[in-house]
Amino acid sequence: MTMHLPAITATYLAALALLYAALGLQVVRLRRRNRAGFGDGGDTELRSAIRAHAHFAEYVPIIVLMVALLEASGLPALRVHLLMAALLLARVLHPVGMHASPGSLQFNLGRIGGMVITIIVMVSSALLILSRLSLTLF
Repeated sequence: MTMHLPAITATYLAALALLYAALGLQVVRLRRRNRAGFGDGGDTELRSAIRAHAHFAEYVPIIVLMVALLEASGLPALRVHLLMAALLLARVLHPVGMHASPGSLQFNLGRIGGMVITIIVMVSSALLILSRLSLTLF
């Protein structure tokens, strides 16, 4: 099996890094506004921003790593683009939903939709890795 540099994944990772920076700056802005050096100071907007930032950090690294490995192992470019574009969409949607009222359309499309897409991309990537490994191991 030939290994390729994961240039497609790297391109999407750069966009995701900019989004992560924006989420981090939003936390900093709200901390300063609320004079909350630690925690959320009881502010629900700050709490949502902290969770959106943390949620990104909890899911994105493992998914990007799996997709990069898939790309490096020769997964067709279209499939890599689909996985990474779906992840990027999910990570844009999720923080939008974090600032909406539960049950609203913005909440459902953003927070819930973003999470569902994230889980689908994560599970799909894991299953693709396992299927590709089974072809090389057996």
